[in-house]
Amino acid sequence: MAYQAGGQRPAPRPVPESLEAQAYLQDYAALLEAVPFPSVVLDHRWDVVLSNNAFASLFREVGPHPTAMPVDNFLRFVLFHPDAGTVLGEHESSWCLPMLAHFAAAVERYSHDHGLQAIRRDIAQDPIMEAAYRHGLPHWIRAVGEQALAHDGAVRPLTHPDPRWGATDCRVVDETPRTLQDMGYTRMTLVLRETRRDRPKARKARHAAAHLRVVPAPEV
Repeated sequence: MAYQAGGQRPAPRPVPESLEAQAYLQDYAALLEAVPFPSVVLDHRWDVVLSNNAFASLFREVGPHPTAMPVDNFLRFVLFHPDAGTVLGEHESSWCLPMLAHFAAAVERYSHDHGLQAIRRDIAQDPIMEAAYRHGLPHWIRAVGEQALAHDGAVRPLTHPDPRWGATDCRVVDETPRTLQDMGYTRMTLVLRETRRDRPKARKARHAAAHLRVVPAPEV
């Protein structure tokens, strides 16, 4: 997948106006920190509301990026950060396309949301990403069916910078309590699995667009 660095850094996310909601999030942050696995609370734009140290540790070796850091916006990280594939295994099929499917559903639901529209514009500015969104994604959804829109329970490969984990799998678990859901937030935890994969060859950060495998190569 290609990446780009255009656009502006996302605006600071609003804090809930209710003191009770703010207190709940403060306490929930303490709960999140007690979890040993990478865990994150996201809003409907995939802006990160809360995350724990295990989440930060998973992405500690990714380089800087003006708009796509994983602790700022997880969708932008998956789609646009050149180092995403060094952590997220089978980056295109296991991470990019499922996230694009969720993004397409969010755009349909929140059609006038400025944050989502900004991401859509950034996708459109990148020819390979636009091809994935317009052509690769519908083909992929037809191939995998309704499970394309289900994160919860999915098992996906990743490479943890901590050699105790290394190249392994994680199960994506959606564990959103009603209070967070009412705030418009979702909690996602990546439960690391003990089963090790054969470590793939180290990938270099991408500095140029690679061809998207789900889209036919253009004729030369």
